[in-house]
Amino acid sequence: MQDSNIFIRLLKGYGYLSDEAEEELKTKIQYITKKKGSRIIKEGQIVPSFFVAERGLIRSFYKKDEQEITIWFGYEGVPFASIASFFDNKPARETVQCLEECSFQYITGKDMNELYQKYNEVNTIGRKLVEEYCKMLDERNFAFQTQSAEDRYKTLIKNEPEVIKRAPLGYIASYLGISQETLSRVRKR
Repeated sequence: MQDSNIFIRLLKGYGYLSDEAEEELKTKIQYITKKKGSRIIKEGQIVPSFFVAERGLIRSFYKKDEQEITIWFGYEGVPFASIASFFDNKPARETVQCLEECSFQYITGKDMNELYQKYNEVNTIGRKLVEEYCKMLDERNFAFQTQSAEDRYKTLIKNEPEVIKRAPLGYIASYLGISQETLSRVRKR
């Protein structure tokens, strides 16, 4: 039987989770819902929590000279955190905004660290999650340095079709590092 808890399912996707660890984890998981347009993490805010999107589309962005630069999209089943807040308890550099009505499951960094100490399998799963995130960042950096705008768009279509279907074009263009006009030309080809 598949677990109905999206957070637990995510963790189990990275390795074995004992019944004892799972039961304790369930007591630590919290829930939150946000309306379209609201922010779950705001730049400058300390949010030392690890989230999993249960429902909805979100984007993460930096502000530079009053311009918003989209750096990431998330949707159902996708984990996220402000890295600076979660690991170092520092203010977030990014803002995470709900592009649709959203619901999330999350755990605080304090609770997660306690579980890492208590259950070796949780610690291993946490390491595997971080490894996957590092690989994703490496792929994104490689793409930005070596691929054309058209190739980056094709990769987005292949790897994250939900983003293409649900996100506004302006945010997609920003994520790809191109203007909306260039995105329109790329999409026509």
